[in-house]
Amino acid sequence: MQPQGPLCPLSPGPISSILVNRYGSRPVVMFGGLLCGVGMISAAFCTSILQLYICVGFITGEMGLKFSFVYLNCFPGFGLALNLQPSVIIIGKYFLKKRPIANGLAMAGSPVMLCTLAPLNQFLFDNFGWRGSFLILGAILLNCCVAGALFRPIGPGTALVKTQVTEEGKDALKGKITTDGPMENKTEEEGEKDCFEKVNQYLDFSLFRHRGFLIYLIGNVLMFLGFFAPIVFLAPYAKHTGIDDYSAASLLSILAIVDMVARPTTGIVANSRWVRPRIQYFFSFAIAFNGACHLLCPLASSYTGLIVYSSFFGLAFGMVCAMLFETLMDLVGAARFTSAIGLVTIAECCTILLGPPIGGIIVDTFGDYKYMFIKCGAVMVLAGTFLFIMNYYNYRMLAKEEKERKAKEEDPNSLRTENEGKKNWNKDSTQDGPELEPLREKGEGLKKEMNGTNEV
Repeated sequence: MQPQGPLCPLSPGPISSILVNRYGSRPVVMFGGLLCGVGMISAAFCTSILQLYICVGFITGEMGLKFSFVYLNCFPGFGLALNLQPSVIIIGKYFLKKRPIANGLAMAGSPVMLCTLAPLNQFLFDNFGWRGSFLILGAILLNCCVAGALFRPIGPGTALVKTQVTEEGKDALKGKITTDGPMENKTEEEGEKDCFEKVNQYLDFSLFRHRGFLIYLIGNVLMFLGFFAPIVFLAPYAKHTGIDDYSAASLLSILAIVDMVARPTTGIVANSRWVRPRIQYFFSFAIAFNGACHLLCPLASSYTGLIVYSSFFGLAFGMVCAMLFETLMDLVGAARFTSAIGLVTIAECCTILLGPPIGGIIVDTFGDYKYMFIKCGAVMVLAGTFLFIMNYYNYRMLAKEEKERKAKEEDPNSLRTENEGKKNWNKDSTQDGPELEPLREKGEGLKKEMNGTNEV
């Protein structure tokens, strides 16, 4: 069983975000662990490949389960989706000062499983068969329920997290409600407003007006076109160059070991006072570095060269994975991260699923793997360059907006001008024009009559 990356269960991502916003991380993770266990145990009683796809792929999640004749991969399932996202979301609630380190350590679990589960699967298959292996793996995955029970809520409001809705989001979703319309139209608009408020309470669509979020979304969608394909084709490429099966498979183990060390190390570096204020630049560099490794991969024609490539690829892959969620938290904040990750996965799942098939088409077309690596490298270098330039623009705009805000708060003349403007507006609004003079005189006459001072 080999997890293919940190964002494997993507399609149910928005559902996971809505459930976390509604019920909190603890019950969602426990329910996801239950789905994983039930899916794997049910797979032990399957009699066809279609049933295995439903149980292992759809219910459990995107997992590579490789036995001698069963290989299931790249199916977005609910179980792991309900485990991954709440686990990442709760890091933002537990940690603030050392959050990059926490993210790096948490994401290090994927390469650990990549190293250990492959030999475990083979051992289980040799001793218990594939049905017994599914039963044992299902029992192991049920421990996710125990892990979810340890997700202690922080504060009374943690169970029900309400996203921060900006004024722009309210205007975009609810619209303007006028007071001088028919009562029927007003009732309909109030109903639409209540509906939009309920939807926006659990999935904050106003993030699509957030400049940093849009930059992150576009860059990541582009990046994932070339992110996972090199892992899928690394071993076949080694075999294509004449390397034996065992040595080709060991390249993935080398990649996973370096990846396992790189993720927490990257978290420590990202948490330093020199890097964290500009962590978006570090993330852009990691993506471009990843792409550069793929561009140089065709030069590695020997087994030694592929070992060097696998080592650098593991380093670059771990750097990207360690900062993938931290950079999103840095942009939108922990309060809106739950909705942000759900919306991001909607767009990213398409490019993640398209990346390996496009790579396979390139290999079939040219009959060589090097063009696939060049494609992936070029796409990732382009994504890293885009993120670097746009994050520079975003940082400049944020500094400019902050400077204008401080100048407005510190300048007493601007406050005085605003107060004078309000006074003049009130004075102009209460001043009578010539067309209102008869009404004003009539009003004064009524006032005199009420006071008993009416003159004849």
